[in-house]
Amino acid sequence: MKLLETHIVPKLHAPVRIQEYNIANFKTIGSKSALKKTIKKQLITINDQTATTATFLSENDCIKVYAAAMIPKKIFKLEIPVIFEDDTIAVIHKPAGFPTNGNYFKTIENALPHNLQPSASEDALQFPKPVHRLDNPTSGILIIAKTKRAQRDLYRQFEQQEITKTYQAIVIGKTLKKGEITSPVSEKKAFTDYETLQTVSSLQNEFLSHVKLHPKTGRTHQLRVHLASIQHPIVGDSLYGKEAENYKKGLFLCATSVEFTHPITKEKVIYTIQPPTKFTSFLAREERRFLKYTF
Repeated sequence: MKLLETHIVPKLHAPVRIQEYNIANFKTIGSKSALKKTIKKQLITINDQTATTATFLSENDCIKVYAAAMIPKKIFKLEIPVIFEDDTIAVIHKPAGFPTNGNYFKTIENALPHNLQPSASEDALQFPKPVHRLDNPTSGILIIAKTKRAQRDLYRQFEQQEITKTYQAIVIGKTLKKGEITSPVSEKKAFTDYETLQTVSSLQNEFLSHVKLHPKTGRTHQLRVHLASIQHPIVGDSLYGKEAENYKKGLFLCATSVEFTHPITKEKVIYTIQPPTKFTSFLAREERRFLKYTF
């Protein structure tokens, strides 16, 4: 097995179990849960003896962390636009219609090795990993970690709400110029700010609105739930919208901007894309139909 890192335990106030050891002491393990998984996979030794979750640490103990054996990965050869890439992270444009990850073959995660260069860093992940998710029908910007250090820091930024994401959507009805939605999602606090970019008349729904969304929390399906809760469901939302109001052209929701601190350079970076062309063409077509049949 490949040795990833060696650590000598400093002076402790009292012996501590390895699974409770300060995670910041490790360069290649990013969380408590990752530490437990690494122990259970028998990839950690203490003084050259395989550690268990019950093993205690003392001053001057020598901890070694090893890499798991490389398991061949079946690559999904889906072409994905790469917005930015260096040796530690990447930013991609996820197409709609594919899950970010999960127990499927055709996922964005399984397509990453086909689109990204392998990292040459010592703590390179076996395969690139998304550090957050976009729903299957949602398109847009997705941040990818290529090293364990980058993964750990990006997870921290998400947990501490230091990453700013912006979405755009087409919704049913005439929205306010600006607004805030504060209703809970799955019984958890959730906050979304929105602003209206454009409203057009619609034969089927009276109005359609193009909105920019700023989620302040990251609950599952938050934007879809929040917009439906104020009677402005996203066009094409078969889960939270009304079936009669869906246009069968997919979900009109796109992650258009993300701002965060680069985990290695510590530079503040922002990446922005335009929403799919179907957004503007759909609004223009709806407005033309309204004018044609009402005048």
